Amino acid sequence: MLRAEGDRQAHELLVRELAAARPTDAVLSEEGADDAARLDAERVWVIDPLDGTREYSEPSRTDWAVHVALVIDERPAAGAVALPALGLTLSTADPPRLPPERAGPPRLVVSRSRPPEQADAVAGALGADIVPLGSAGAKSMAVVRGTADVYVHAGGQYEWDSCAPSAVSKAAGCFVSRLDGSRLRYNQPDVYLPDLVVCRPELAGPVLAALATA
Repeated sequence: MLRAEGDRQAHELLVRELAAARPTDAVLSEEGADDAARLDAERVWVIDPLDGTREYSEPSRTDWAVHVALVIDERPAAGAVALPALGLTLSTADPPRLPPERAGPPRLVVSRSRPPEQADAVAGALGADIVPLGSAGAKSMAVVRGTADVYVHAGGQYEWDSCAPSAVSKAAGCFVSRLDGSRLRYNQPDVYLPDLVVCRPELAGPVLAALATA
């Protein structure tokens, strides 16, 4: 009940505010019906009203997020990831600065519920410690905030899961791509976008090399 109500109320609030502020823009939301007219729109907002509903329903957890991004020409032109339980919003309007590289083994964040097999290859190649977290936004922002170094995901994601996180991560100086190193494309006819890499730039080469052999 809490999960469904959180999704519904967040979706309704965001759609209402976007309609008031940008009435001619299209919206693609995880919680809304997809309108193919967005494919011809110049500006499309891609939103995940509540990313990490499982974590949201667990009062002690902070690893859930709200994603809002503006897509122009298949790329995120702007984005914000809110971490309400931490009282934080990170956005491309005032990009966070990636902290300096730290000593010690890299920290690799993966999904709590479905860590990908590829993560084992990356962890082995980098000698990384694996840290499970919830929301894709929370995992990406862990890299941005310096509490993790690499985020690798494969399977089970859609455009709204990675659009805003990829925008903020890239603006902060992170390397962002699909598992094969290609760029992520948004506002596509098929919104399934299953894989994502977010990492510190100095780790991009080793991470992609490990993924290529996974």
